[in-house]
Amino acid sequence: MAFSADELRVLRRALARALHPVPLADEDVQDCLRLADSVDEAVREAGRLRAFLLADLARYRQALPGSAGSYLELLQDALAAGYDPRPEDLAALRTLRSTPLGAAVLQRCQTLAEMSVRARLAGAPAPRTRLLALPGGRSADEPKRKPQPEPQPKPQTKPPAPDERPVPKPSEVFPPRRRPTPPPQQRAAG
Repeated sequence: MAFSADELRVLRRALARALHPVPLADEDVQDCLRLADSVDEAVREAGRLRAFLLADLARYRQALPGSAGSYLELLQDALAAGYDPRPEDLAALRTLRSTPLGAAVLQRCQTLAEMSVRARLAGAPAPRTRLLALPGGRSADEPKRKPQPEPQPKPQTKPPAPDERPVPKPSEVFPPRRRPTPPPQQRAAG
């Protein structure tokens, strides 16, 4: 996620206010709320993209062994983005371990899966935790309140509203991969 220069200024002011609590001006509160909305939208968009990528990965996995090359590329990209390999990924990779790339990705996934299980058993927090933004500010003379538990999201049963952005198609996110053309052979003069 990248912030614009204006968003960084707002973020710096908000962090300064968090370190030295004083009442906020209305303009600062509005700037913070706009920044929180922008961050929330970016998080929602990242969630939609992640859901799309996971569905795409599942489609390639189901089409194995015919989609082995594309599946391995997509899985490597997902691993680089922090994807935690699932048991079905490990099972699919075991069928592809006869190729050098399949064996290498299997080894990497087994290592990541083992580290993930060890972290869960040790009670370590998940590597990516959600940050919550609280609207407004708190002055130094206000009493501190206990944080309220985050409400659980309700499953959506209604169709998506027209103002919601649709999930992109695979061809919109990933253009077709083209094989590089070999350089033309040059003939020696003589």
